[in-house]
Amino acid sequence: MKKGFSTIMSAQFFSSLADNALFVAAVELLRSDGAPEWQRAALVPMFALFYVVLAPFVGAFADCIPKGKVMFVSNTIKVVGCLMMLFGTHPLAAYAIVGLGAAAYSPAKYGILTELLPASQLVKANGWIEGLTIASIILGVLLGGQLIGPKIAPLLLGIDVPSIDLGIDTAPEGAIAAIVLIYVVAALFNLWIPRTTAPLMRFDPDLRALVRDFAACNSRLWHDRLGQISLATTTLFWGVAGNLRYIVLAWAAAALGYSTTQASSLVGVVAIGTAVGAVVASVTMKLDRATSVIPLGIGMGLLVILMVVIDDVWVAAPFLTLLGALGGFLVVPMNALLQHRGHNLMGAGRSIAVQNFNEQACILALGAFYVAMTRFGLSAFGAIAIFGIVVAGTMECIRRWHQRNLLRHRAEVEHLLSIARTDGH
Repeated sequence: MKKGFSTIMSAQFFSSLADNALFVAAVELLRSDGAPEWQRAALVPMFALFYVVLAPFVGAFADCIPKGKVMFVSNTIKVVGCLMMLFGTHPLAAYAIVGLGAAAYSPAKYGILTELLPASQLVKANGWIEGLTIASIILGVLLGGQLIGPKIAPLLLGIDVPSIDLGIDTAPEGAIAAIVLIYVVAALFNLWIPRTTAPLMRFDPDLRALVRDFAACNSRLWHDRLGQISLATTTLFWGVAGNLRYIVLAWAAAALGYSTTQASSLVGVVAIGTAVGAVVASVTMKLDRATSVIPLGIGMGLLVILMVVIDDVWVAAPFLTLLGALGGFLVVPMNALLQHRGHNLMGAGRSIAVQNFNEQACILALGAFYVAMTRFGLSAFGAIAIFGIVVAGTMECIRRWHQRNLLRHRAEVEHLLSIARTDGH
């Protein structure tokens, strides 16, 4: 890997670590304030909100200035969101601001990979970045759980700044204050990300023109015979995975009677499996064979359904690990293929923004659906079963879609695969 790749990985690790620790802290903050269940579930779609609203603009923004600088500004926005949550803003509104920072961060984070590395290293690079991201999820949710737990929370609350009363009186508030420091570490790494030789694109101040350009890019990717399949797969995967993070917390509370601190460890178990699957995919899969993993998505959906009958942690832990592993092996090659097609069809930042828009729109839609089910009294078990049915059924539709493309447009699909094969070696 080229010089600077490790710096990008470090910045991503600490930023994602803080994101996931903050999610657990925010859930506990709402719980301790007596907020209803639906508000805790609403944290997921609120984080996704600005990904969807600002999608036409963040890709162009990431392409017009050096991506390391974009990542630094984005982390600063996340710090502002944390401080808002810490000092009285409603957690849902403050968490949306953190999501704003994440929305601006993502096109730069992934876009710089296509600028820094050749196509032959994209699957490996995605394996590294997804593996490290998953590691940060594991450690982040565990860290968040421990920061609000009975051992570390009193230590944080016992820290006293002379002559200054910060008004930090509860365990989740102490956790959020510590998480701010992690975001600062990530921002410092951003300052050392190298400038690539990729040319910068002009940012059009005409917002209507940006929306039209984004719509054209979105349409271009959805009409590409390989882009549409990889985009549909990653959109569904992240839509479900984003919401499953909270659903596992709710399921652990309902099936096992776990507290937020205890339940966070099971979210980490899913992430461990995803990391293993991502690493295995990065060393065994080639770019031109990415679509062969689609059937794994069907199996993943069927496994989600089976969660409803598990009530023993010794069964749940390996089961959730397997579930995560299937997801990790599925998403890495499909994500690399999507980046490859997007980079060939449009600028890297615009491509990632289109990807984020679709994935986060799916998170937002499924999250809103779950919130609605919760408000009307559906149990965590019912929600999990419905999610599993949606995943398995939709992945089967995507598999048939790809098979239809092979039957009706074989020459075009084989040409696109030959490009991937040539660039991937």
